Amino acid sequence: MQIKAVLFDMFDTLALIDSNYEFYNHAVERMHKYVVTQGFRVTFEMFRGAYIKAREELYVAADKNLEEPHFNQRIQKAFQLLGYDMDIKNPIINRTTDEFCQEFLNHVKMDENAKAVLESLYGKYKLGVISNFAIPEGVYSLLKTNNLMELFNVVIVSGEVNKRKPSPEIFLRALKKIRVNAEEAVFVGDTADADIAGAHASGMRAVYIKRRIEKEWKKVTPDVTIEKLTELPTALKTISHKY
Repeated sequence: MQIKAVLFDMFDTLALIDSNYEFYNHAVERMHKYVVTQGFRVTFEMFRGAYIKAREELYVAADKNLEEPHFNQRIQKAFQLLGYDMDIKNPIINRTTDEFCQEFLNHVKMDENAKAVLESLYGKYKLGVISNFAIPEGVYSLLKTNNLMELFNVVIVSGEVNKRKPSPEIFLRALKKIRVNAEEAVFVGDTADADIAGAHASGMRAVYIKRRIEKEWKKVTPDVTIEKLTELPTALKTISHKY
């Protein structure tokens, strides 16, 4: 098998999120503080309740088709539940989303080996990112801040295309952009369902990077398993020779 492209999941693959998702309450608190500065008289409990309800209601519909509404829709709906009917393009909605995103990014750091590994693959393969995240601006910001953007031929974020892994559509969209067939591409990710099963459903080979204990392995088998990014070049050679 000739590998022409290597595509990566973003969070907990190239970039690591603080354990136990400790950012979440901090991010909601930060959004509330901003909202209060804009004259909205809502307690934290009211705001948090509206936000959670908005998120849950959106995903009842979105989950059926593996969709990913932009985070702004979540915030717009939360304001509606609080009694404020605001246009999705309202700057306050954008800024509230940005407050959440900035706090989230405070709890994310690139894997210490990510840049070196990506640079070693650059030029040998087309590289890309396929990420599930409702705030695509956050993914682009993280890549640019760490001087990684120029290494990628394609970056697809679920909140930008309203489709998320494991839907084959988001994988195939990335492959179409770089003009590579699925059987010529490898995806690297940290989850059995979204990353490994999704990549296989699209016709790609898949490398699993072991970041935690997964419960879905009865349904999914990665082509190769690695424990750190530095093992990826060897894994790619294994796949090339195996297939």
